[in-house]
Amino acid sequence: MAKTTSINPYSGKEINSFQEHTRKDITEILEKAHNRFYKWRESSFTERKKLMLATASELKKNQQEYAEMITLEIGKPISQALAEVEKCAWVCEYYANEAENQLANEVIKTDATKSYTSYEPLGVVLAVMPWNYPFWQVFRFAAPALMAGNVGVLKHASNVFGSALNIEKVFKRAGFPENCFTTLLAGSDKIEAIIENPIVKAVTLTGSGPAGSAVAAAAGKNIKKSVLELGGNNALLVLEDCDIEKTVEVCVQARFQNTGQSCIAGKRLLLAESIADEFTEKLLVNVRELKSGDPMNEETFIGTMAREDLASQLEDQVTKSIDEGATLLLGGKRQGAYFEPTVLSNVTPKMTVFKEETFGPALAISTFKTMEEAIKLSNNSKFGLGVSVFTKDTQTAEKLAYKFDEGAVFINELVKSDPRLPFGGVKKSGYGRELSKHGIREFVNRKTVYIK
Repeated sequence: MAKTTSINPYSGKEINSFQEHTRKDITEILEKAHNRFYKWRESSFTERKKLMLATASELKKNQQEYAEMITLEIGKPISQALAEVEKCAWVCEYYANEAENQLANEVIKTDATKSYTSYEPLGVVLAVMPWNYPFWQVFRFAAPALMAGNVGVLKHASNVFGSALNIEKVFKRAGFPENCFTTLLAGSDKIEAIIENPIVKAVTLTGSGPAGSAVAAAAGKNIKKSVLELGGNNALLVLEDCDIEKTVEVCVQARFQNTGQSCIAGKRLLLAESIADEFTEKLLVNVRELKSGDPMNEETFIGTMAREDLASQLEDQVTKSIDEGATLLLGGKRQGAYFEPTVLSNVTPKMTVFKEETFGPALAISTFKTMEEAIKLSNNSKFGLGVSVFTKDTQTAEKLAYKFDEGAVFINELVKSDPRLPFGGVKKSGYGRELSKHGIREFVNRKTVYIK
């Protein structure tokens, strides 16, 4: 039987060793989840709401416990891990209060005496989740799925099995019935077989493009609904009339929070040529002030990256880009899983850090002369998750929003997920939406009822 060992990326020490589930174990877990579904779908919204609010309370009550495991497993600074757990409580509260209205029958006038659409649960939904936000990515799927009457099965990233088991613990402590939410301890090699199991009715994945492609292929082959939230190469588009001081602060936060390991991080900084020098100078001052160190220290803003191989991959991207002509303004060095906050300028669309997603603390700066050029630069990406536009002329920015090939346009703010807003992308960033009423309606049967 296979074992998985989790390693603390900051200390390099072993945290725990996990016995992976066998194929037989997985089949039994899926069967139990399937059996639970037939009872859970009969539960009332009142009952579900009570349990989901209890889940939010459990997250708040033991916030420190859950946050510390996140920090140990991926090196996320503890202050950011605490904020992540708190955000999970928010999404639970949101769907506890909104799900019943979001899934209410929609009456449609036809020739019938009565006709409407009802929103009914599908059954067992598989979630294949990444390590970078090990709690948030799961809860933004689980809260709506469970409130809709589905049951959830989680296949988490192998380096955050401790967090995965903690999430299962959260739901158990909150009082959810056994097998409403279950964690599978399994490698990626077992995902296709899990999707093929007829018990699984749908799958959602947050992760890389190759992972998304594999899951979509397996789901398509088996005619199953899928939602994909994949990579991003978001632009931070800064116009010459922006508030430079405030915009610098937001851009630093957008690129370097979670040590830059976020699909919606602002990875390409596009500056109006007329303010590029002043903006860059102020940006470098802010980046230099970011405190690196022990992730368990509440003052630390930059922790280690989640694994040494990920830091090495970022190092290769930065080195290639310098060889291609980019100018290194700050950082660029790696020590183990730690990668210095890095800023590169004179970046062109042909360079690695412009074309590829850099999943770590490295910011690429390019400049533009006209708004047409800026939009073209922003859209020059295989990804389409989001873009941030900074300007005092918000009316004009709003009128231009339709020109961006993105799932989201944020004006004078970093791109972020919010339970009240649909979240997802276009192009290679995936399809489908999470969060809001759109997210809860992804994994339901939109049933037409016609009475005459």
